[in-house]
Amino acid sequence: MYKLALSRSETLGQDDDEVLNCTVGELLREAAFDSANTLALVECEENGEVGKRWSYAELLADSEELALRLAGLFKQGERIAVWAPNIPEWVILEYAAALAGVVLVPVNPAYRPAELEYVLKQSDAVALFLVPSFRGNPMRQIAREVVAEISAVRLVCEMQNLHEMLNQLAMHGPQKIDLPIVDSMDPVQIQYTSGTTGFPKGALLHHRGIINNGKFVLKRIGMGKDQIFLNPMPMFHCSGCVVATLGCAQLRSTMILSLLFEPSKILDLIMQERVSAMLSVPTMLVSMIETQQQSPRNLDSLNVIISGGSMVPPELVKQVETVLGAKTSIVYGQTETSPVVTQTRIDDDFIDMTETIGQPLPCTDISIRSVEDNTVVPINIMGEICTRGYCNMLCYNDNPKATSQTIDSAGWLHTGDVGSMDSRGFLKITGRLKEMIIRGGENLFPVEIENRLLEHSQIIEAAVVGVFDQKWGEVVVAFIRIRSEIIEVEELVGFCRQKLSPQKTPKHWVFMNEWPLTGSGKIQKITLRKKFEEGGFEVVSR
Repeated sequence: MYKLALSRSETLGQDDDEVLNCTVGELLREAAFDSANTLALVECEENGEVGKRWSYAELLADSEELALRLAGLFKQGERIAVWAPNIPEWVILEYAAALAGVVLVPVNPAYRPAELEYVLKQSDAVALFLVPSFRGNPMRQIAREVVAEISAVRLVCEMQNLHEMLNQLAMHGPQKIDLPIVDSMDPVQIQYTSGTTGFPKGALLHHRGIINNGKFVLKRIGMGKDQIFLNPMPMFHCSGCVVATLGCAQLRSTMILSLLFEPSKILDLIMQERVSAMLSVPTMLVSMIETQQQSPRNLDSLNVIISGGSMVPPELVKQVETVLGAKTSIVYGQTETSPVVTQTRIDDDFIDMTETIGQPLPCTDISIRSVEDNTVVPINIMGEICTRGYCNMLCYNDNPKATSQTIDSAGWLHTGDVGSMDSRGFLKITGRLKEMIIRGGENLFPVEIENRLLEHSQIIEAAVVGVFDQKWGEVVVAFIRIRSEIIEVEELVGFCRQKLSPQKTPKHWVFMNEWPLTGSGKIQKITLRKKFEEGGFEVVSR
């Protein structure tokens, strides 16, 4: 833990680690040089069985072979889209694109035609790499229809098998003899924001940002060479292709890439492969805990689970330790920051673990700023969380207005999240500025209400939004998923009144069986609010 004694809500980057001026391709080459025979990548197939394995030397060989093909077909800096689930070829394409100096555009494999069209056009993609279908989504058919209307896309390549992919590319032109020189500040990916509150923007990330971010996150949990890291998070999201993939490469660890998240198969995999750490989001953790309680496995190898996006509910942290036998490391960040900027340590005390989002990662500036005048606020005062340093994106792709609204003239990236910082540099997040509920002129923050709801023994998951009210302007709506027992709203209201002031107690209650989720597994509150306003839920009001 950093020993800080702050008088205002700003901490400049700590120098306990260094920012490497390195590219994604150079990272893989270094790993293959000094850890050639170390296991780098393990495939987990749809049935939960382990498939092919790659050492770092083998992974580099495949990546360089593909990179030479890419370099022969695309100019340095051109954009190629990847539309596929968690298959090994995704990882190989990520490294190959970086080696060839082309920019990778990850696309959610659940996207429908309009969404795919938007990303291909907005990113100026010149190629699309895809699988024929996934989870009932006819991707080949969709791609054929969409690409026919986009003249800029000059190549479509199926990627479910590396050998076949190389053969397809060979039909379009010769490979290069050597690869270009790539700079650490060159663009490497366009990552589209998950869209919990609206249509996504494309964050243009650079090599230096993502390779260092992965390193800092996994070092904070104590990952090391030859340890096994399980990645069930989607590769199209920064958590999968940055934190897991590049973090493991930095530390010469092994990444198991899971095609699907199915709780029983994930738990079996942890037991069989002796997994020591993994990535997860709270919705995944809940289902893993429920499955482990129903059918216990020996999970004694599992030491830590990285989770977050915001504060993970205290009760869930307790259950991770008691049921899964693991510590929780909570991360906070966003796509625009490559992605993580703060993280709790596994030896933090329970209060810091559950009521904060940790201290900043190394070499990362964090400040809490007034939304009125952009000045740094005193400690423990709420404001907008802002970040500066190696991790910040270059810009929003082809969107200078949004970029200037997000990154100010001093280089501070305004996250849109409301939070506070204590004198030790620990941050708390209260919610999104856009999600803040204004009831009768008073600002209410969903995270606080959600955490109190999750203290009830019968509530498994909760999401809180504000909706229009004639009298108060906005009122609180609670969407909850409960255990099998029937529970009356009157009891829930009474429980809330013991822990929350009257204005924070939900007026409307909706009981959920399943959630609309973003591609990264977050509850999509904009969808909940819209459906509520359209009368699409059965609502109990007090």
